[in-house]
Amino acid sequence: MRMTIWMFVVLAVAFVSPLLNAGQAQSRATYDVLIKGGTIYDGTGKPGARADVGIIGDRIADVGDLRQASAKTVIDAGGLAVAPGFINMLSWSTESLIIDGRSQGEIRQGVTTQIFGEGWSMGPLSDEMKRRMVAEQGDLKFDVEWTTLAEYLKFLERRGVSQNVASFIGATTIRIHVIGLEDRKPTPAEMQEMRSIVRREMEAGALGIGSSLIYAPAFYATTEELIEMCKVAAPYKGKYISHMRSEGNRLIEAVEELIRISREAKIPAEIYHLKAAGEKNWNKMDKVISMVEAARREGLKITADMYTYTAGATGLDAAMPPSALDGGYEALFKRLEDKASRARIAEAIRTPTDEWENLYLSAGSADRILLVEFKSEKLKPLTGKTLAEAARLRGEDPVETIMNLVHEDRSRVGTVYFMMTEENIKKQLRLPWVSLGSDAGSMATEGDFLKSATHPRAYGNFARLLGKYVREEKVIPLEEAVRRLSGLPATNLELKDRGFLKKGMFADVVVFDPAKITDHATFEKPHQYATGVVHVLVNGVQVLKDGEHTGAKPGRALWGPGKVESRRQ
Repeated sequence: MRMTIWMFVVLAVAFVSPLLNAGQAQSRATYDVLIKGGTIYDGTGKPGARADVGIIGDRIADVGDLRQASAKTVIDAGGLAVAPGFINMLSWSTESLIIDGRSQGEIRQGVTTQIFGEGWSMGPLSDEMKRRMVAEQGDLKFDVEWTTLAEYLKFLERRGVSQNVASFIGATTIRIHVIGLEDRKPTPAEMQEMRSIVRREMEAGALGIGSSLIYAPAFYATTEELIEMCKVAAPYKGKYISHMRSEGNRLIEAVEELIRISREAKIPAEIYHLKAAGEKNWNKMDKVISMVEAARREGLKITADMYTYTAGATGLDAAMPPSALDGGYEALFKRLEDKASRARIAEAIRTPTDEWENLYLSAGSADRILLVEFKSEKLKPLTGKTLAEAARLRGEDPVETIMNLVHEDRSRVGTVYFMMTEENIKKQLRLPWVSLGSDAGSMATEGDFLKSATHPRAYGNFARLLGKYVREEKVIPLEEAVRRLSGLPATNLELKDRGFLKKGMFADVVVFDPAKITDHATFEKPHQYATGVVHVLVNGVQVLKDGEHTGAKPGRALWGPGKVESRRQ
């Protein structure tokens, strides 16, 4: 009996001893990277707490009191915030990353993952689509060395990028691939081909279907066409994400369409860059919020993303009716050369309507439209001028200038439209289901990027949230802002092991100074980096050190949860 009791004591000590010493053993561990002394915001929305982060390889090994641990690289985060890497829900870095994989404009804001696919995606491409892509290139020149969307993402990974990349399939891309640029419905055979493309790209790792319905030829798609594609994506855990059919005069109807697609296709849906455009539509935001929240109570997974500016940016052709682009840009240029067709386009631009999204009228004045990007060297002197200024310089009516500039530049002409209100920006930021997207490419203050201007959101969208709206105006607390930039989008997209500072997650980490993080880019001088982000790690590799790029490019292609082949990332 005594022997039995003694054996029990020995076994109990043997069991308890490792538990008592676990913390001590962990604190003495050796890591590849140790981030010490920071305030951890883990991406869940919990308040910050002092802790250390130990990284081994590309994963977070431990989060806790690691003051006795050692590491090959030690980062002192004392007085700084440590957060999961930020996720850009709407990135147009599809071309800029080919030119410069460092992604300076966004890595300096803490962005570690870029999400593509607002209507147009970089695959699948036909030979004609490839030819057109090359012919329409502006300042940034590159060869098209891929065909499918998955091949493009792997191309970026092989070429070397500093951030992770993932993408939706563009509904516009699918439509052009199968139907072309014309305004017509798909035949039953064409619809079946469109479904097949969706299935192939979803199995290869696409995130879902992305649409941009104010632009031709996406504008020509019916709701039913979109539902059919989404029904194919849904079983692969795909999502539907949309620049809706209207953000202005028919905003309410556009939200109804998105909710209908979600309900009928049984698919989560997200609103791209949530906004109410045009002063007469600003009061619709309360209704939109109530509609989304009612749908969420119903059980539908409806979310949104936004940028932190009162101006949007797209092409000057967005002031023209979609019918003018039936057949593509070459068809548009011919119409602008025909006196009767040109007169009809001009009349459509000047005439208020609910039939299409007229950004010229939404802005309210030619003084609220800024020209930022031309292909033609002859027209580049107009960069940074308003449409009103350009019209005066040319001795033209602003509507004539719209048509002439698009025709002369043989492009859409990059344009900024001032259409939103600051009050709605703050209202949207308070919504727990809204994440962030820049709706811009990540640029650098050097080389070909300086040949044109841009929207300041390319350099400041995420820093502006943390500086202006969190620190200065206290619209939302820091821990909630971090959740919106990391945990929320990672969860919505079902990105495996991303978005949180927890043991076992991929080591995408941003270390920043909450007291100093600031955006500097302005509409007058957009090519200015944000400051206040001190260190950034992507997949465990330090990409930003003491505010400067290390040259490292450890970014990876990330895949949707429905990828059929190996799901390893």
